[in-house]
Amino acid sequence: MATDIQDLLAFVAVVNAGGFREGSRASGRSASSLSDAVRRVEARLGVRLLNRTTRSVAPTEAGARLMERIVPALGEVESALDVVNDFRDRPSGTLKLNVPLSAARLVLPSIITPFLNTYPDIRLEVTVEESFVDMLAAGCDAGIRYDERLEQDMIAVPIGPRFQRFATAASPAYLNARGRPEHPRDLLGHACLRGKFPSGAMPLWEYQRNGETVRVDPTGPLIVRIGGGVDLAVQAAIDGLGIVYLFEDWLRPYLDSGVLEPVLEPWWQDFTGPFLYYPGRRYLPSPLRAFVDFIKAGQNNEANSAGSCLLD
Repeated sequence: MATDIQDLLAFVAVVNAGGFREGSRASGRSASSLSDAVRRVEARLGVRLLNRTTRSVAPTEAGARLMERIVPALGEVESALDVVNDFRDRPSGTLKLNVPLSAARLVLPSIITPFLNTYPDIRLEVTVEESFVDMLAAGCDAGIRYDERLEQDMIAVPIGPRFQRFATAASPAYLNARGRPEHPRDLLGHACLRGKFPSGAMPLWEYQRNGETVRVDPTGPLIVRIGGGVDLAVQAAIDGLGIVYLFEDWLRPYLDSGVLEPVLEPWWQDFTGPFLYYPGRRYLPSPLRAFVDFIKAGQNNEANSAGSCLLD
């Protein structure tokens, strides 16, 4: 190959991370070595691939076109090399997952430790973000998303709880002072703690009861970014600032302890749980194949346990 594959990997790392220092942290290589590698690629190709400023690094049009072609190609090279793992006793390598905060908090904790104990030669890297990203372009092997946000042409495997609910809650002190809503539209007269996606979209609060679906767009004193700011909203609700709308499993410890009180519980809406999704390649990298098999085995065990309970 006219251009060293390690130099190409350096270019991809810098673009994915949005800078040399960020790429250094993600790749484990020094920022200066990444910069030298990108310069070598540009010199060999005879075209500038990155626009560099003191504050940011972004691909040129040529760099963007190269990323479109090189990322899938490098994935195929990794898959081809990974075939060698079939001759090993245990799968090894790195598995990179891209997941939302809800999955990192509510789904993965019960999975990661038993999986890594089962496959000690696998290293797991988890990127937590709420943006709807191109998983492959971000350099990840698989992701966790809900069905409405799954990318096309991907294989989806159920992971975690198959059904979840969004819950509404507030502190008893707040409800004693402001009253307890009896219908979702009553929320329009309350202080509601809202969440906003990185895109700027602010999801409506949705409720359902006896075939009636109600969506409301309440206002309040606090808006947090969905992801890293969610715990701030929960604490604000505990402190009596207003009403919070979040995964029931996330709020359950606070509901059970009594620091938060359920609001409009008969209206809480069920929705389908998350999925592990990944490209439908013929040869999956062995760490990903091991993870998929591990998840499927866990789902089968749960189904068998449920069947046993029914028989009992």
